[in-house]
Amino acid sequence: MPEALLRGQTAIVTGGSSGIGAAVCLGLAAAGAAVAVNYRSDRDAAEALVARIAAAGGRAAALPADVSREEDVAALFRHTEARLGPPDIVVANAGLQRDAAIGEMTLAQWRTVLDSNLTGQWLCAREAVRAFRRRGPRPDLSRALGKILCMSSVHEVIPWAGHVNYAASKGGVAMMMRSLAQELAAERIRVNAIAPGAIRTPINRSAWETAEAEAKLLTLIPYGRVGEPEDIAKAAVWLASDESDYVTGITLTVDGGMTLYPGFQDNG
Repeated sequence: MPEALLRGQTAIVTGGSSGIGAAVCLGLAAAGAAVAVNYRSDRDAAEALVARIAAAGGRAAALPADVSREEDVAALFRHTEARLGPPDIVVANAGLQRDAAIGEMTLAQWRTVLDSNLTGQWLCAREAVRAFRRRGPRPDLSRALGKILCMSSVHEVIPWAGHVNYAASKGGVAMMMRSLAQELAAERIRVNAIAPGAIRTPINRSAWETAEAEAKLLTLIPYGRVGEPEDIAKAAVWLASDESDYVTGITLTVDGGMTLYPGFQDNG
């Protein structure tokens, strides 16, 4: 990734200590951004990622926050500004699953997922807008006043039985992102989303770690391979850079064709 794309800018990546979030942190750092690696509980993983970025000549800081807590999100932005400077890019990536069939799903499982995956992204977006406005434009670094990336999922459009809380949260992210993009475009704050398909991360290890499991998963992916976290990182760098300056309010689906209804490849 060309280092100059994001040179001099500061990024916050929530849920940045592992999986897709970690890859996004590495990708933004490689493109020249200073990166706040947010974590909720795995401080060691976040610190190891910061060390890796520093060893490659970048700047980063590991910062704790539970994105479902308003005071934590505010503190994350304050500490980022103190350590790395005011943010130019915010990647609202933190999310989780609490799966259950609807008859067994508890209200706590529903609320936990919505609080993290949807309310957490809203809290981060609101704080990002406030931070961008305080800082003001920096045309020498970016044509936009600020960039917000929401991490969605193919399940913003694909129903997912047994995961109604997760699918509902991602459907909400899609409309939240578009509404924010509409509201903020006149200020040149760009808001977009990335919708990953099946990505090789720890959260879905059981779906790809054996040959049998991977073969079954590939029946849902016309392109014929499982996605890698770096596929999402490359999309994030592009959406955070001036290369995509005329792009706002879109969901960039990175899924190898999973949303192309592969069951209809042979006429259905």
